[in-house]
Amino acid sequence: MCPGPRRASRPSNARCGGVPTAGRYAAGMSEPAIVHADAALLVVDKPAGLLAVAGRGEAGREHLTARVQARHPDALVVHRLDMATSGLMLFARGPQVQRQLSAAFAARQVAKGYVAIVEGGLAADQGEIDAPLAADWPQRPRQKVDGVSGKPSLTRWQVLERGPDWTRLALEPVTGRSHQLRVHLQSIGHPIRGDTLYATPPLHAARLLLHATRLALTHPTRGGWMEFASAPPF
Repeated sequence: MCPGPRRASRPSNARCGGVPTAGRYAAGMSEPAIVHADAALLVVDKPAGLLAVAGRGEAGREHLTARVQARHPDALVVHRLDMATSGLMLFARGPQVQRQLSAAFAARQVAKGYVAIVEGGLAADQGEIDAPLAADWPQRPRQKVDGVSGKPSLTRWQVLERGPDWTRLALEPVTGRSHQLRVHLQSIGHPIRGDTLYATPPLHAARLLLHATRLALTHPTRGGWMEFASAPPF
C-alpha cells in the first residue's frame, strides 16, 4: 500500500515502504521536475535537501530558484518550502503575477496539502492543532509554541496509515507559519521522522519525511480552479 494523494500531473517514480534514500541534494542530480508551466506560473516538484532560495550566507549554494530561473528567467518565488521538505512549489512568471499570487496566499485562497510520517500512534483518526507560534530567538531558526506572543496557527490532520511505531498523516496547514507542521506535530508528542531540528533522536530516517503533495488555486490571469498533486517519495 502506498497511501497519500495520487500524482495527477505526471507519472510518479515514488516507492512505498521504509526509509527513503534521499538526504541532501547533490549537484549533478537531475533537474527538478516542472509539473506545470504556462505564461503566468510554474509548479515545480522540489527535491528534499535543496534550498528553495539562497539564504543569508548561502549565496553560493545550490537552490531551486536558480535552477528554475536557468530555464525560465522570469520565474519569481511566491512561497517557500524548508530545505528538508520535498514537494510542490509555485513560481510566478513576472512581478505582477507574483503580487497576485502572494495576495492569494495571504488571503488563504491557495489550498496546500502535505503527507508526513510521524513518530508513534495518534489516538484519534483526525483532529486539529491550534497553537500559536513564534520564533525561538536563542535557538534560531527554530520556532516554538508561544501562548503570549505567538501568531495564531492552525493545522488539520488525518490518519492515512498506522504502523507499529509510526503514523502516516495527511496534513493541511490552514495558516502558513515557518516550520508550522514540524512544530505543531512535535508539540503534541509526534514529531516528524527525520526532523533534525525538532525530533529527539533516533531519527529513524535519512531525511525529513514531509512532502508537499497538493497545491490548488485559481489561475491568476485566466481564472479557473487548478489542482496539482505529487506522490510522496517515502
